[in-house]
Amino acid sequence: MHRVAQALLFLAFWLAAASRVAAQSDCQVVAVTNGGTISGSVKWSGPAPRVLNFPITKDPQICDPDSRKTIDLERLIIGPQGGVANTVVYLKNISKGKALDAPEPRRHLDQRRCHYIPHILLVPENAALQMQSSDATLHTIHMEGAASFNLPFPFPNQVVSRNMSSPGLVHLRCNGGHVWMNAEMMVIPHPYYAVTDESGNFELTAVPPGTYQIMAWHEGWTVLGKQKAFDVLTEHEVQRPVFTESKTWEKPVSVSGNQTSVVNFVLSK
Repeated sequence: MHRVAQALLFLAFWLAAASRVAAQSDCQVVAVTNGGTISGSVKWSGPAPRVLNFPITKDPQICDPDSRKTIDLERLIIGPQGGVANTVVYLKNISKGKALDAPEPRRHLDQRRCHYIPHILLVPENAALQMQSSDATLHTIHMEGAASFNLPFPFPNQVVSRNMSSPGLVHLRCNGGHVWMNAEMMVIPHPYYAVTDESGNFELTAVPPGTYQIMAWHEGWTVLGKQKAFDVLTEHEVQRPVFTESKTWEKPVSVSGNQTSVVNFVLSK
């Protein structure tokens, strides 16, 4: 019963996060001739949480060629100067702006050494996510949230494409027994989204002058527990990690024509 309660609690948190991300108004495409820039950083304050490692329980020759026995779940990446990578920064309820697009590397998913690369994906609404596996083992991408797919990848380097028709948050897992594999995808309804780099920096360009609310979203960095799952190949029961809810921060920002506004976020335990 305790595990069931944990799973239900996680689901409630996750659905709330997904609805927050999805609740963005339509953004009218206009020519932005005097747009401003919003730049800034996301930094960590205080002692860093313990790194979340998980035992490698399948295909060590592929998933663990260096024989480390465990793998980093990649839920919190803090750089040497305290910058937090993989934070999604976006404008809330913007009504008009440039054409919808997203960086190409964030629209292509590879499964390599039993990792999802990149860990955070940004795919425009009604655009395709390209997926492939570089691993000579069976992976199965299971998606929950704004998109729902269960896609097998039995052969290396075979590209599979799926259209993402609904904006919101999508949670990715492997149902092929590689239970540590996890990633997050945001299907975005407007172009003013960015993912922080390894130094915690971000930039939004060609923003129409005005006053907005800017959001910082992080997937969270704590394991809530484990839940039962099944390896679709062996049909054996496995235990996959369950994570706590994502976290968001919000600030106002004013943008002037051809000027740069700076917004910094500070995260802590």
